[in-house]
Amino acid sequence: MLIALEIMLLSITILILLNSLHFDDSIGQIFGIFIIALAGAESAIGLSILVAYYRLNGHISLTNSKYTE
Repeated sequence: MLIALEIMLLSITILILLNSLHFDDSIGQIFGIFIIALAGAESAIGLSILVAYYRLNGHISLTNSKYTE
């Protein structure tokens, strides 16, 4: 699910940047940078969740998980 969110944020950023270039508006480019920073923070949160899970269990295995049914 996190990867799908990253792809959606990237596509929205490309759309905003293209509209900004078409209308000669710098606000769209600033907003695009903000969205890229937000996507980076979201990736860092996802990575920290994986690291915390690894520290608790000692391994990351989806074959034994009850959520992979």
